[in-house]
Amino acid sequence: MRGKLLGGLLIAFAVALAVVPALFLMTGLVSGDLTPSGFMLCEGPMMLVALIIAGAGVYMIVSGSKEAKTDVDVAKQQKILSMVETRGEVKMSDIALELDLTRDQVTHYIYDIVGKKLFTGYVDWKGGILKSQEVKDMPENNCPKCGGQLELAGKGTVKCPYCGSEIFLS
Repeated sequence: MRGKLLGGLLIAFAVALAVVPALFLMTGLVSGDLTPSGFMLCEGPMMLVALIIAGAGVYMIVSGSKEAKTDVDVAKQQKILSMVETRGEVKMSDIALELDLTRDQVTHYIYDIVGKKLFTGYVDWKGGILKSQEVKDMPENNCPKCGGQLELAGKGTVKCPYCGSEIFLS
């Protein structure tokens, strides 16, 4: 939000920096006190500075838009974490409905949360359930959902070959 506001102010300042001196110099040009080459010599550098400042303003607006999107993503991830920590388990369909997300977006947010090591528990992809569970409370080498033997799927992730659940370890 601040980036967008600052960017808008920079663009407005750049416009004023280009227009106000140009109007002042135009009066000298019209009255004959200033030659066209004198006008260009004075206004040219002013326009260059104004373009640089306007470019910085555009950059700030673009950065502010990206920052706003990141803030929205973080808020949704916090909401998902809050839902699963409060309830212990939550249906992915409930997450999608409450946060107005698609199943793919929910999946993306879950993997992002896991990648940041903020969640310990498992996801039953077939049943569509996200369950919070401490590592110490999980049975060793067995799936907390079906009891099947677990196999390592990646760093901090164990996948059950029987039910497809993914267990995320902190």
